[in-house]
Amino acid sequence: MGDSSEPAGPGLPSPSPPPTFPCSGCSLAPMVGKETPRPGRDITGHLTFPLLSVTLLVSFGSSMLYGYNLAVVNSPAVHIKAFYNTTWSQRYGHGLAPGPLTLLYSLTVSTFSLGGLVGSLLVGVLVERYGRNGALSRSSLLVLLAGGFMGFSRELGSPEMVIIGRCITGIHSGICLSVVPLYLGEIAPKNLRGFLGLVPSIFICLGVFSAQVLGLPELLGEDRFWPLFLSVVVIPASLQLLLLHCFPESPRYLLIERDDVCGTTRALCRFLGTPDVQGVIEEMKEEQQSLSSVEMVSVWQLLWDRSVHWQTLSVVVVNAGMQLSGIDAIWFYTNTIFEKAGIPISQIPYATVGTGTVEVVAGLIGCFTIEKLGRRPLLIAGFCVMGICLAGITVSLLLQTTLPWMCYVGVVCVIGTIAGFCMGPAGVPFLMTAELFTQSHRPAAYIVGGSLNWLCNFTIGFIFPFLQMSAGAFCFLVFCGVCLLVALYVYLVIPETKNKTFMEISHIFATRRSFLSVPAHLRMKKLDGYGALESSSLEDKDFNLP
Repeated sequence: MGDSSEPAGPGLPSPSPPPTFPCSGCSLAPMVGKETPRPGRDITGHLTFPLLSVTLLVSFGSSMLYGYNLAVVNSPAVHIKAFYNTTWSQRYGHGLAPGPLTLLYSLTVSTFSLGGLVGSLLVGVLVERYGRNGALSRSSLLVLLAGGFMGFSRELGSPEMVIIGRCITGIHSGICLSVVPLYLGEIAPKNLRGFLGLVPSIFICLGVFSAQVLGLPELLGEDRFWPLFLSVVVIPASLQLLLLHCFPESPRYLLIERDDVCGTTRALCRFLGTPDVQGVIEEMKEEQQSLSSVEMVSVWQLLWDRSVHWQTLSVVVVNAGMQLSGIDAIWFYTNTIFEKAGIPISQIPYATVGTGTVEVVAGLIGCFTIEKLGRRPLLIAGFCVMGICLAGITVSLLLQTTLPWMCYVGVVCVIGTIAGFCMGPAGVPFLMTAELFTQSHRPAAYIVGGSLNWLCNFTIGFIFPFLQMSAGAFCFLVFCGVCLLVALYVYLVIPETKNKTFMEISHIFATRRSFLSVPAHLRMKKLDGYGALESSSLEDKDFNLP
């Protein structure tokens, strides 16, 4: 940004010094006598207080609730089943058999994923009508409604209220899991997009950790507290609802979709802490001009658009791979592995809290290294570590009867799998979904990635018990294969997006399509960068966009 202007700080620029864009001059025409900034080279920024504040707020009020709701039903499972059984007995004069009781509890757990699928399908409509900030604010009302259902369910003797509340929290998580990275990806300078984009994944881990800690017997793990335990989510959601309106809408949304130049300028000044935002607006204007004849595409149009088929395929692979990596199966199987390692049953909840700590630490490592290492290394290394550790879990389960010390290898491999997941695959796919597409395709891409994510999540939760019964310890080799194949795909196909504008990334994929159309003997001379598909000249040299 320009060095001659004083930073505006967290507020709007002071009216006393002449701003770059006066109210009457919210025009995007280049200033006479000055060189127009070249997109992709000088458009960087520093971490301002408004940027950091809104990132922490939406991560705390939205992303953390996803992690919390994933883990919150584990520790009170016995109490919830007892409530279901008691209520059924009061209504019909007899208790539930073990089979129907398990089915009812499984519905309580899995309806969260079904709600998430519904929420992910609503993303496109919500962000187009209300904007990114507006969609997040309105989705907070769903959490307040869900908290009321779950919090008063025991008082009203209604298991249905617990199930409905879980479904509504799933809808909220389905919306926020896509809208939060979309919002942060659009407000962040390109040199901070990776860092800010991974902050929500840290809060997802913190949500899981919070549920594990609050579920301990000394806190909310007792029978009388489980409705409160489920409805604690209203606190972060209320805070977000109260404070999010203090922050501007996404400048990219305001300019490209609403053509609000003055609103864009004010939002950029607020987020970037400087009135000199000409270069950023020029980059956005270039994208707007490239999309002037293109309306917001639907999911169906995205899937059939050959100009973005590599981007779409990449979103499908990394989002499906994130769930099919077996991380949910690991969380499901952790208690059994700890028990076989000799940890007393009464101490297993505390050991599980230890794995939550590993999640948070690994997420922090990924967040603070992504701008130095890049997206690709974190994804490739994360999936490879997971694949190796999943193979190690299989070996430990097969040999622990003959080699007792192998049970400790299993514990190490469980921790390694969780750490590998949280360092990269847990958050980078959501960030890359924003980076691989321009404004017209981005909402549809999040619908595809989000719905696929939730579908795979539900599929793994449904089939894993049957896979475990039929394949035994070898079931983890299936997930091992998925992890290694996704790592190979990322190595061969997906370019590095660090410090690149959205138009530069789009240009890389467009160049790739032209490479794929030339003869093989010519292609080999050019494709010497990322794996077998990327030109190093695009990564190592600056270039002008048309």
